[in-house]
Amino acid sequence: MMRRVRVAAIALAVTWTSVCAWGQARLPEYRAERQVTGTIRSWGSAQMQDLMQRWETGFHKYQPQVKFEDKLNGVVSAMGGLYSGAADLALMGREIWPMESMAFRQATGYRATGVEVATGSFDVPTKADALVIFVHKGNPISHLTLQQLDAIFGAEHRRGTTNFRTWGDLGLTGEWAHHPIDLYGARLDSAVAISFRNVVMKGSLQWHCGIHEYANRPKPGGGRIDWGKQILDALAKDRYGIAISNPYYAGPEVKAVALGEHAQGPFVAATRESVQDRSYPLARAVYIFYRHAPGKEIDPAQEEFLKYVLSRQGQDDVKQEGAYLPLPVQMAEKERWKLSHVIAQQQGANVGQPGKSFEFRVSSFEKKRNQKQRRIQLPHSSQKKA
Repeated sequence: MMRRVRVAAIALAVTWTSVCAWGQARLPEYRAERQVTGTIRSWGSAQMQDLMQRWETGFHKYQPQVKFEDKLNGVVSAMGGLYSGAADLALMGREIWPMESMAFRQATGYRATGVEVATGSFDVPTKADALVIFVHKGNPISHLTLQQLDAIFGAEHRRGTTNFRTWGDLGLTGEWAHHPIDLYGARLDSAVAISFRNVVMKGSLQWHCGIHEYANRPKPGGGRIDWGKQILDALAKDRYGIAISNPYYAGPEVKAVALGEHAQGPFVAATRESVQDRSYPLARAVYIFYRHAPGKEIDPAQEEFLKYVLSRQGQDDVKQEGAYLPLPVQMAEKERWKLSHVIAQQQGANVGQPGKSFEFRVSSFEKKRNQKQRRIQLPHSSQKKA
């Protein structure tokens, strides 16, 4: 019996890997239908430097007359370089912040335009790593909904619930019932916290005031101690804690919690596969923003480069980089459509929504993904006797 289970598990893994590879192969190849020239200046994320170099090298095989000038000194410089005119592309190794978007619009008079170019990493620190919820290994909780997370970490509750401040509020009994939930997370002005509140708390700025905040701190003798490690070190000593962190630092004293959008499930554990296919709710992404003034054309070199990034070759470059993950095929096609929509508008064409063949490919992918989710679905209740 156990042998049959192991064989079935291996077959499932091989099948899913084949589906992912097949989906990636369905992305169109980049073809240089025209030769372009010029220099592309990029500012932004230092963490994306290796990936950017791979894209540049690959693109140069098809467009040898295009040059690149990169000043990847940090993501906080990206949008400033773009709206000041010092940069042509802004590499955003995280989600754009409202203040950055507002500054761009005030400086230029129009909205920033961007495309999603890769999925964030599963567990590589500083590479837009997925946000994972941890509890102490002795905690009977195995999964939570986003509404429950909002009730735990938030105070405004835009998901329509109330404060959950004790483990009893989550259905635990016995010693857990009246014990307060101890919260651990990154500093509230960090990219991690902003990403969490945008997704889980629907943009609310009102956090539970009792959260323990952590930031990177210098290590004696050089280097630094990452915020994620500090959080999980603290959680390992706190039986009643819950934390937002990175699985890279997880030890045997803590365990990750599966997450779901709804109480009925499915509940998805954070894995490299579930982050890449976006079935895990707190997967992240990285972006490239560019200037597109109304009525103006996109620079041809920039247009061709973005087409390459969203092509089969460009997403293969992401896979080869090893930390970031390729876009799911339906996401890459959506971003390609957004880019072509902008180009067609410039040329006066009437472009509607993606056509039926696009919708069929997306729905087919969603069907496969939902089948996978059902196979890993956990029981519907988080309640468990202590």
